[in-house]
Order: sequence, then C-alpha cells, then structure tokens
Amino acid sequence: MKYYSEIVEADVDNIVKDLSAVLNAFDGSTVLVTGASGFLMSYIVDVLLHWNKVSGGRSCRVIALDNLKTGVSERLAGAQNDKNLRFVKHDISKPFEIDEPLHWIVHGASIASPTVYRQYPLETIDANVGGTRYLLDVAKQHDIRGMIVMSTSEIYGDPLPEFIPTPEDYRGNVSCTGPRACYDESKRMAETLAMTYHRLHNTPVKIIRPFNVYGPGLRLNDQRVLPDFMTQVFTGQPIELLSDGTPTRSFCYVSDAINLMLRVLASNLSGEPINVGNDEAEMSMKDLARLVSRVGAKVLDRPEIEVRLRVSDDKDYLVDNPQRRCPDLVKARRIFPVWSAKIGLQEGVARVFQHIVDRKEAPQLV
Repeated sequence: MKYYSEIVEADVDNIVKDLSAVLNAFDGSTVLVTGASGFLMSYIVDVLLHWNKVSGGRSCRVIALDNLKTGVSERLAGAQNDKNLRFVKHDISKPFEIDEPLHWIVHGASIASPTVYRQYPLETIDANVGGTRYLLDVAKQHDIRGMIVMSTSEIYGDPLPEFIPTPEDYRGNVSCTGPRACYDESKRMAETLAMTYHRLHNTPVKIIRPFNVYGPGLRLNDQRVLPDFMTQVFTGQPIELLSDGTPTRSFCYVSDAINLMLRVLASNLSGEPINVGNDEAEMSMKDLARLVSRVGAKVLDRPEIEVRLRVSDDKDYLVDNPQRRCPDLVKARRIFPVWSAKIGLQEGVARVFQHIVDRKEAPQLV
C-alpha cells in the first residue's frame, strides 16, 4: 500500500503496533466505514488494511463509503488495488443496501467544519439524522458485533464553568435555534437514535464524542482554526484571530484519538457515550496562534509571523461559540487504563506542517 505520506504511515504503524491485541477482533470480518475519505475515517481504513498485512491472520474486509463532497478522493488512492477494500460512492442521507455479510460499522460521514455546515444546514441534518437511522437499520438487519456513531463535543454546547472538564453525563448548554444548531442538534438526535435502537433492539452501538481532533489530512481549506492558522504561516500573512483570543480548546492528535476509538469499537462497551480527546492540551486561541507561528517557523526555517486580533464580518461567527472546551477523560481511562494521549500539541502541529511540506501541498508565500 502506498501511503498518503510518511507521517501518516508512521502514525498508522504505531497504532497497529499498540493495538495488536485489540485488532484481532476484526480478523475475518467485514467493516463498513462511512465518510471513509475524510480526515478521521481514512485513518480507520488505513489501520485495518495495514493490520491485514502484518497480522498473519484472516484478512479484514473494509467497505469504504463516501460521497466525496467534503472527503479527499486521493486519501485512499494508495489502497485502491487492495483486494480487501471495496469503495462505494454514495450519499449517506439516501437509503442503500449492503449485499454481503457485515460485522462492524463505523459511522463518520458528516460535515464537521462550522463554516461549511452553516452553509449547508439541511445537508448536515440529513447526514447526521437520516444517515444514522439508515445505518442503525443496517446494523439491526445484519446483527452486527459493534457500531460506532461519531458524535461530537459540540453536543455539550457552551458548558457552564462547573462542568469543565466536561463529563459524559453533562446534559449540555446548547441552543436549538442558533446558527450552529444544525450540527449540534442533529448530532444530539443521532445519539438519541443510537440509544433508542440499543434499548429496543440491543444494538451494540457506542457513541464517540471527539474533542478537536487534528492531524495530517486535515485540509488547509477546511476553515477550522488550526488549518486557518497554518495557511497564514505558509503564506507569510499575519494570523488574524476573529475574537479576543481568550476562548480555549483541547486538541487531540489523530493517532491518539483513533487508538481509543478502535479500543471502544472492539470492546463490550455498548449503549454509552465516551469522550475522546486530550485533557492536557487545553489552550487559548491566542496561545495556539503563537504556537503555530513558532512551530511553523521552525519547520519551514523562516521568521515567526505576527498574531493580530480583529472582528469578523460574519455577524454569526461567534454566536453560540463555546468559551472553553476540555474533556473529562475519567471514564475512558477507567475502561481502557492502558490508553493515554501520547502526542503533545507542539509535536502534533509539527507533524502536520511536515506532512503538508512532504506532499508539496503548501500554498505559496504572497
């Protein structure tokens, strides 16, 4: 398999080495991954296909489903000739049938960028609600062994200060009518559907709530904060914060997140949500901008760039935007005591910069 980059290859190899005992659960089975060309789900596909090559056991078959509207078609190009991969171009909001035995489902098809989902609110709702319902029916039909429904830390809204770090039993402080509600509320509904199927049909569904996962493959035009800051570094323009710089987020490197997600999928955990993130990497947007400038300057061997504050022209830009976001990981550490987040923010950002440089995807200096 020709990997997307050496950085991704190293990530995948490290995940597989760490999960050798866990990945045995997928031997000889078939896994459906939706949103498979996207940032997170493509790592799942890579890990399972790489496991086939090193395990010596019965191969795991992967059905990779994506409509390629926001996914990157070349992300899985290196595996296109892998006999254990079947790619299906399909919109998850439309009904479909799986015409072969199925054992696992990882449902990650969604629009996750705030700027993008505010442009396509109905499509976002359709994928998160209708798509989840269809897949739960598929899970029931095939009597699967396990299913992940990818939710989000956004379902907590703007948590009250006493609920930060935020545990899974916090019910949220969410606007159901604001500009972000199409995403937040449809993800909440997806969780409701998952729990309803679990209660009615004992569907072995697990709900993942990721907190700001980043890494190689997160597109520079994604319009989320880290890609935006990195773009400014590459082009030599000042990093402009469209706020006062005080809101905080907790960032989790992708290999740490995927490691925990696959542990959850293969486990007996069922009918429960679980936070996935890094509680040691909470940082203000202003400090994040400075870190990106500093790390980018080192990787690219050029001077650091200026960080500026300004007001967005979009009047809804900061509406319902949480002031702090940090996961409570007590539950994850209790159930999976051998897991820990290993990649710090500075190292992770450097890896993303290097990935972009290696792939010659960096925008030019202006």
